[in-house]
Parts: sequence; C-alpha cells; structure tokens
Amino acid sequence: MRLYPPGVPADLPADLLPVPEMFRQAVERWPARDALVFALRPGLERRWTYQELWDDVSHVAAGFHAAGLRKGDRLALYLPNCPEYVLSYYAALRLGLVVVQIAPLYIHLDLRTPLEDSRPKGIVTLDFLSHGLKEVLDSAARPLIFLGRLREDVPRWARPFVNRGLRRQKHNPSPATGLPYVPFARLRRTEGTVPEVPLDLAEDVAVLQYTGGTTGTPKGAMLTHGNLAANARQIRLWLTDYRDGEEVLLSMIPFFHVYGMTAALNAALLFGATLVTQPSAPTAELIFQYVRRYRPTIFPGVPTFYADLIHLPPAQQAELKGMRLCVSGSAPLPGAVARQFHAITGGIVVEGYGLSETSPVTHVNLLGDGARVGSVGLPVSSTWVKVVDPEDPSKGMPCGVDGEIAVKGPQVMKGYYQRPEETWACMADGWFLTGDLGHVDEEGFTYIVDRKKDLVLVGGFNVYPREV
Repeated sequence: MRLYPPGVPADLPADLLPVPEMFRQAVERWPARDALVFALRPGLERRWTYQELWDDVSHVAAGFHAAGLRKGDRLALYLPNCPEYVLSYYAALRLGLVVVQIAPLYIHLDLRTPLEDSRPKGIVTLDFLSHGLKEVLDSAARPLIFLGRLREDVPRWARPFVNRGLRRQKHNPSPATGLPYVPFARLRRTEGTVPEVPLDLAEDVAVLQYTGGTTGTPKGAMLTHGNLAANARQIRLWLTDYRDGEEVLLSMIPFFHVYGMTAALNAALLFGATLVTQPSAPTAELIFQYVRRYRPTIFPGVPTFYADLIHLPPAQQAELKGMRLCVSGSAPLPGAVARQFHAITGGIVVEGYGLSETSPVTHVNLLGDGARVGSVGLPVSSTWVKVVDPEDPSKGMPCGVDGEIAVKGPQVMKGYYQRPEETWACMADGWFLTGDLGHVDEEGFTYIVDRKKDLVLVGGFNVYPREV
C-alpha cells in the first residue's frame, strides 16, 4: 500500500503470538515497569509492575484450575474496569478458557440473553453486581460464582469510603444473600503450578463478544486467539510513534467492549505501556482529573470524549497537553472536533473503524496531515476490503459507488456461537459483510455513510437516514 505510513508492512509477520505469550514477553522485557494502575479516583490507587501482575495472574489461573475450569470452558466476566477484570481475563486466556464479555450496564433481560446462550461454567463479578445476577441465574444449573469486593482493591484506610460511595449510587456493597460464591481474594492467594495449555491460533476461541451484529439479535462473535493476536499486532504496526517501555495509556473505555479489550488489554502488552484505568462512567471532568494526575501519552476514546473535552475551561484545557496520540472509534469523529482538540493539546487524534466481529479494528486513518477527513482510513496490514451490492453480495460495486462494505483478514471472527445460519448469512470465503454502507475511493480510503438496516428505498433511489 503506497499510502501506508513509513515502516508499516502490507502483510503481518508470521510470528504471531497469543496474548498469554505477549504478556510473558512483556514481563521478560519490562519486569519492574508499572503495568497496571487501578485508581478508584485520582491518587486512590493500587499499582502492579509487569512481574507483580504476572504473579497475581498466575495465582488466579491456579485458582480457576483448582475450581475445575478447563480448556474450552466458558468464563463470564460481569465486571467494570477493575483489577478483577484484568486478572481474570489474562488468567482465562492462559488456561484456554473462553471469556464471555458481559456489560455490567445490562438490565436483567439483557443479562439473561448472553448467560443463557453461552452457559458459562463460571462467572466473575463484584459484590454490588451480584444482586442483579442472582435474579437471572437458574438455581438448578448455577455456575461457579467468583465474587470480588471493590473495597479490597484500594488501601485499607479508604475502604469505608468505597462502601459509602456505592451506597450514594444506590448500590448495595454487600454480596447477595443466598448466592453461593468463592471469594476472589481466595483465588489471588492460590498456590500451585499453572498448566501449560497449548493454544491453536486459528481454531481455539478466546472470547465470546456479544453483539447485535447486522440483525440486532444479540449473538456471540467467536474471536479466536489468532484474531486477538493479529489485531493487537496490526494496531502496534500502524501506530509507529509508540515508544516501547515509555508510554502511559489511560483507558476510560470499558474492557468489556471489544475496543477496550484490544486497544488497552492486548495491544498495550506489545509496547510495554503502563495501563491506567478506573471503573466509573467517564465525564469530561473525570477524564481531566485522571489526565492531570497520570499524564497519559496515549488515550483511546470515543467521539463524545473529545467533543466534551474541548469545552473544558481554558485552564483545564492547558493540562491536556502531553497526550501525544489519541485514538477515536465506535462512531464517526467530526473533523472540527479533531482539529480543535489538536489545537488545544498538540496531540493527534487518529480515527479507526471496526466491529465486534473483527476484533475490532479493520481500518485506521493516517496520522497528522495525511488523514482524510470523513474517511475511516485505510485497511490495516493483511486486511482486504471490497464494496458489494447490498442486495447481491456476489456483485462488486465500482470505485466510489456506495454499497455494503466487506472485509477479509486474520482479525475476522470464526463465526457466531451456535448460530450457523447467521454466520453463513454474513460470511463467505473469508469475507465478512459488515452491514455498513459506504465506498472506497481511488486511493483506497474507505468512507462509511450508514448502516444497511437503516437504508430505505424512496422512488427507486437509496436514501440514508443521515441525509434526511
């Protein structure tokens, strides 16, 4: 690709490693560097070096194994961003378990759907989330519950403040009565050898990422260890300004979202970043407080973050300088917002595109002046894109003409869990039909105009809701 940034290869190297091996290599390179900073609020924090995090993950993995979890078993993570999430995620992947991502924002009906579909053998959650969980679990086929306490993730002197804060938010900080559980703290103390589990990059599923997809019906996208490895490397190769062993990455996006999982938990391992995170819903004021305290150099976000940050008072805007590289995904980023944010911070906001079914990144725009405003960018290494007729995917569309975007690459899911018909409907010969409508210009830049399901036919012409 002649427009790729210098040093970015057209194809991925063949030496892809699964996330557990990426983690192991990071520990070998940066054992004493801070790997994780969990801050309930700025300054109220707990830190792990890469070596300490690896050791804690090993204890948790030994605990899961002692509890009877084996390769291929599904483990649901019903958690906000917190140490329990990070430890459970890495431990599960080391054991070859399948992580089932469940958003703690789900109401009871939404929570029931992924649980009934995936039938996890275990669930990791927190005390104040256990009450909603109890209401949807079938007592006759109840999985193992591993229960964390948010108060245990902060210094002892601060624990009363955690409970008060939860009560102010109308959360019950005590575990649900009548719900048997294993304290997560016990897992963190488990001694024992973690078995070496062979992982097949192409075949072994690492994550079930629930999504409405192109039909709106929640279903689990099966992301393999190879999908995760490829997408993390694709991001690392594209963002050539990353400095190994020097970056601080602030993740206000949730890990249960595929964007947060890949941009924070996976890709950060490849450049030895210090990952800073917190569990609350982000606001501009909250983001500002964390930026001022931890001085991140990398910030993955969504357009609303940037739109809100540019309206902070000038004195606060001045504190945002130093955020060298910001990434925007999940929705289109207005060009005016990106330009104003750059003027305030001096940092670059690069826009990307992807879907849950593609791990998620398929496209990233160019950095700086080379970016095409309104475009989601170029396909990343080893990724192909084509535009097809929305009514007949076997027919291609001419350059510059709108149609359905289809992508192909090593980050594309294996299929939908237990949904062969829906998998067949959106995948053919390795090509995934995204359900997004748009076009590709002569230089290879992709432009998204709308969702296929929102397209309406008026007088024989295609009309997109964005145009109305």
